[in-house]
Amino acid sequence: MKLIASLTSPFARKIRVLLLEKGQPFDLVVDSPYEPDTCVTAFNPLGKVPTLVTEIGEAFFDSPVIADFIDLINPAAPVLPTDALDALHVRQLEALADGVTEAGVIWLTETRRPAERQDANVVDRQLAKLERGMDALVQQLGDNDWLRPDGFSRADIAAACCLLWLDFRLPQYAWRNGRPTLAAYAARLSERPSFAQTVPVA
Repeated sequence: MKLIASLTSPFARKIRVLLLEKGQPFDLVVDSPYEPDTCVTAFNPLGKVPTLVTEIGEAFFDSPVIADFIDLINPAAPVLPTDALDALHVRQLEALADGVTEAGVIWLTETRRPAERQDANVVDRQLAKLERGMDALVQQLGDNDWLRPDGFSRADIAAACCLLWLDFRLPQYAWRNGRPTLAAYAARLSERPSFAQTVPVA
C-alpha cells in the first residue's frame, strides 16, 4: 500500500505514526495537493492528504477512515478498545483533537492573507475553539498517562499530532502556558520512535 501525504500535514502524520506503531509496511508518496501536477486528485476527488491506496488500487481518505482501515487489516498493537462504547469514546477524543487542529489550520490560513483581507472575527472564532479544545484535553488527561484508561490509543496519536503541529506552525499561540500536564504529555509522546521518525519538515 502507499500513503500519499505531505510531510507537514498533521493529519498525514497521524496516519504515518499509526502505521509505524503497528509495524505496517507502506510506501510514502510525498505530494502536495496544491501543486499543479499533484497525483492526489487521481485517487481522492476532494484533493486532500492523507490518502491511502491499497495494493488493488482502492483509495481511502480522511484520516479517521484511513485509521479504521488500518485497524481492520492489521490488529497488531491495537489502538482501539475492543468494547464498542470504549472505542467510540476514543474516536470522540480523536475528533476533538482533529477539530482543534482544523481550527489551527484555519487560523494559520487566515493570518497568512494580506492584512487588509484578514477577517478578525474568523481568527477570534478559531482561537476560541482552540482554547475550548485545549481545556477539554487538559480535563480529559488529568494526571493520567493517556487520554483514556484503556492505555495508549488513537486519541493520543491525534492529540500529540495536534499539539506538536501547533508548535511547528503556530508557536505564537503558546498553548503550553498554564497547561503543564498537557505539555509534559506532548513531550513524552514526542519521544516515541513513531513520532521521532515523523517530525514535520518545512
